[in-house]
Amino acid sequence: MDLRFPDELVALVADDASDRHGARGRDQGTAQLSVSLTATRDTSVLPTEGALLDRVAEWGPAHSSAGVFYLVPVRVDRDLPLISRWMNDPAAAFWELSGPQSVTEDHLRAQLADDGRSVPCIGVLDGTPMSYWEIYRADLDPLARHYPARPHDTGLHLLVGAVADRGRGLGGLLLRAVADLALAQRSSCARVIAEPDIRNTPSIAAFLTAGFRFSAEVDLPAKRAALMVRDRSLRHLL
Repeated sequence: MDLRFPDELVALVADDASDRHGARGRDQGTAQLSVSLTATRDTSVLPTEGALLDRVAEWGPAHSSAGVFYLVPVRVDRDLPLISRWMNDPAAAFWELSGPQSVTEDHLRAQLADDGRSVPCIGVLDGTPMSYWEIYRADLDPLARHYPARPHDTGLHLLVGAVADRGRGLGGLLLRAVADLALAQRSSCARVIAEPDIRNTPSIAAFLTAGFRFSAEVDLPAKRAALMVRDRSLRHLL
């Protein structure tokens, strides 16, 4: 069956695949989302990284009342200007990545230089890049030293990038959709974990709206955090 994917999503995926073969220049990035393609879903063109997270690039769409949502793994040469701009918004203060692009670039490259236990992604809603995500193995993260981790715990970080997308309930809506997508795609994962700063009340409220429960306060090296948990066994109740 032929499927038509959002043009912007096709552009992001096609850019990643074609650059591997030298077909596109680095100046054709996120700002030029103009490719139109009708094709069957061919996972051979998707990145193969991320085995520790069951290949986030191949998770497919999350459906929500706000539209169809995809996670597209970050490419620094393509996505850095957009992510850096989002990080310099006052709403992103808790990320502590404001300043020149090099600050965000160092953070992204550190994520990508790892063994795949963290996958930074652009969130694309109905064809529009609108958020930054980090999907990570919480049980393999330093976080695991500070809470009773279980094998295959999956962690989420989220920044809603565009000002127009804030204050509309999208954070909670998409957190629920992505958490449930992670549980659906990672059969070995029983819980999705998050650890927002305890002072970040809008973030905590979004996780509660998304069906996470507040588990504990934990002292991390850089912050005191609210440990939020979405359990597979409770996902139909919360």
